[in-house]
Amino acid sequence: MIGQHSLVSGAHFAFTDRWGGVSAAPYEELNLGGAVGDDPASVRANRELAAESLGLDPGLVVWMNQVHGPDVAVVDGPWGADVEIPSVDAVVTARRGLALAVLTADCTPVLLADPVAGVVAAAHAGRPGMVAGVVPAAVRAMISLGAEPSRITARTGPAVCGRCYEVPAAMRDEVALAEPAARSETSWGTPAVDVTAGVHAQLAALGVSDRQASTVCTLESRDHYSYRRDRTTGRLAGYVWLDAEGEGSGHDGP
Repeated sequence: MIGQHSLVSGAHFAFTDRWGGVSAAPYEELNLGGAVGDDPASVRANRELAAESLGLDPGLVVWMNQVHGPDVAVVDGPWGADVEIPSVDAVVTARRGLALAVLTADCTPVLLADPVAGVVAAAHAGRPGMVAGVVPAAVRAMISLGAEPSRITARTGPAVCGRCYEVPAAMRDEVALAEPAARSETSWGTPAVDVTAGVHAQLAALGVSDRQASTVCTLESRDHYSYRRDRTTGRLAGYVWLDAEGEGSGHDGP
């Protein structure tokens, strides 16, 4: 269910795999995406299961209406029942205990935290969002709340790797103009894009040095959802949150 969960100075970073939920094929099992055609009741149950496995209140998880853009929302609580979830690809909060979630199925999930300032962010970096600068925009929003890049811990989760993400040559050139580090080549020798490498280069340029990337390629891993591989499929989630005051061990955990 939870493929990876680490704790750094009271900041939690977690990424799911596809197992341990209730969704039927082709979304089996732990689909957390509400806009992919799955039974809404199954998605709600899966979100509750995932949150509870992390020790979170499912009602204190903030989701996004992701649109592959550069926009960021600063939040201090969950969306209200009567509020339309905004179309953004990053959320930022300074509220401890409030979890931010990002959905992916090949795109790069980006989790950021400055535990000293008490600020966290979650961003959805697909190819268009990376080119548009959604991750730098999220960092700028964190800075506006008191974060400092030198203190930010960044974790990127399972995503399609640069050796698998084949694109037309013209598209690769366009992406490389925006972020040269994203230029790649498939394992079979054709043009490709490495979104995760691009994100990490953007973070490095902003002064974020504490960075780790998942080694999982979603297209290659049957334990993870991949839109490029399966088209009709579920969505993984990344979660980031800060312990409430006085909680947490302050070091890396399993």
